[in-house]
Amino acid sequence: MGCLARLGCLILLAILCVVAWFTRGIWLPERFRSSAPMAAATWQPISVQGAERARSAMTKLSQKRGPVYQTVSAGDIASLALSEAAVNTNGVADSIAAKIVGDRMYMRADADMAQLKGKLGPLGAMVKEREHVEMSGSFLVVKPGLGAFVVQGARIGEVTIPEGMIPRVVQQIVRTQRPEGLQPNALPLPLPSYVGDIRIANGRVNLYKSVQ
Repeated sequence: MGCLARLGCLILLAILCVVAWFTRGIWLPERFRSSAPMAAATWQPISVQGAERARSAMTKLSQKRGPVYQTVSAGDIASLALSEAAVNTNGVADSIAAKIVGDRMYMRADADMAQLKGKLGPLGAMVKEREHVEMSGSFLVVKPGLGAFVVQGARIGEVTIPEGMIPRVVQQIVRTQRPEGLQPNALPLPLPSYVGDIRIANGRVNLYKSVQ
């Protein structure tokens, strides 16, 4: 019985080691993971093809024996966010592109400032009718089925927008229905319920399978 018990423990330990290896993308700290090469920090325009690549990557996470995470580019995740019905620029912004620098994603666009200038107080006098707008931030999962791009920095032309005014810029340039629980300085990112986390690393966006 003693040998059988030890053999059973060894088999159980082997199974646990295999499970730990295949789920290391969830529990292993990022500094200990084998990292993909750093992606170049270049602007990537949004596109229909980019949105489809992001959807395809997320679909793989739904597979029971599939990968525990998928990696997408800044341009692809931005394309997905702006292709969803929840986000609409209403023609206010065009020439939209995205890139990742460090632990932040940056989005830029050319935007019509006519409706926004009056909401910026004294800063409005420094803004032209049409300006180059840049926003930077990170991702989070608000709740199952809803992610968000949280804008932590914004600039219009040469004007850096104070933190308290960022929600006005976000909500004016990207017109959107705001789901319950979404921060005022965030853009909604509809997600399948099986996506449990979003992180930025090595110049890319990592989508992680929800652990249930």
